Amino acid sequence: MSNFTTLPNNPSLSGCARLIRDVCFSKAGGGLYLDLLLPWGAEQEGNNQLYPAVVFLQGSGWTFPDRDYELPQLARLAQRGFVVATITHRNYHDGYPMPAFLADAKTAIRFLKHQAAAYHIDKERISFWGTSSGGNTSLLVALTQDNPEYHTDEYAEENDQVCCSVACFPPTDLLTLLYQRKGEEDNIVALEKAVGDVSDEAARALLEAMSPLRLSAAGQQAGVPILLAHGDADELVPYEQSALMFEQLQANGEEVSLVKVTDAPHEGDFWSQEMYRLIFDFLEQHT
Repeated sequence: MSNFTTLPNNPSLSGCARLIRDVCFSKAGGGLYLDLLLPWGAEQEGNNQLYPAVVFLQGSGWTFPDRDYELPQLARLAQRGFVVATITHRNYHDGYPMPAFLADAKTAIRFLKHQAAAYHIDKERISFWGTSSGGNTSLLVALTQDNPEYHTDEYAEENDQVCCSVACFPPTDLLTLLYQRKGEEDNIVALEKAVGDVSDEAARALLEAMSPLRLSAAGQQAGVPILLAHGDADELVPYEQSALMFEQLQANGEEVSLVKVTDAPHEGDFWSQEMYRLIFDFLEQHT
C-alpha cells in the first residue's frame, strides 16, 4: 500500500519551540543561569506578538536545582505559546543560606522583565511554578511581591510581581516540618543547614519568614490565583502541608485550588498527563 499526503505549510511555526541554553540572569554567587524555551515563531522577523512567560524552579532542598529535570514537559508549554525559563539559585552548601534562594528567584523575574523585548515577553503575564522547595519558593514569590527585603540591586527598575503561582508538593510550614522530622537526619539536614550559622532564635525567625503558611496566617496576601498539588502518600513533605495552606488561603479570601493525587509520593508517579494538563490549563487561564 502507498499513500500520498499534502499538508499546508506553517509560516507562523505554531506548535513548535526552541531552546536557548545558559542565559546568565544574575552575577550572584559567581553567576546564575537559566535555560529559556520560546515559541519557535517568536523570533521571526516582523513578529510583534508578546507571549506569557512561566518561571519554573525544580525542587532541590534549597541546594542547586536541576534545570533539565522537567525540560521535556516544559517544552510542551512553549509549544502552546509560552516563554518558559527554568532557573536555578544559590546553594546553601556554598555559603548562601536562606533567603538567598528567594532573592535569586525574584532576580530571575526582574531579568525577564528587563529583557522582555528581546524575548517577546508580556511583562504583565509572568507566572511562577515550582516543585518541592521550588513550590515553597513559588508561594513565597506570590506572598512577598516587591518586598524590599528580598530585592537585590540587579534590574532594580523592574518589579518582581507575578500573575499566578503553582506549587507542587511544597513545604509550607518549615518549623512544623523540622519538628516532625527530628531524628530523621536525611530529611532535616536541609532545613537545619539552609538557615546558616545563626542563633536558635534567628533560625526560628528565618524559618517562619520562609514558611508561606505562617505568612498567610499572619495576614499576608498573595492577591493572585494559586494552584496547590500534592500526593497524599508523600513521606518527605506530608500532604497536610498543602491541605493546611489551602485552608488558610481560603480563610484569607484568596483564589486558590488544591489537587490531591491519591497514593502519590514526592515526585515519581505524582506526575501524569492529567496533572500536566491541569497545570497548563491553569497557567493559560491566569496569564
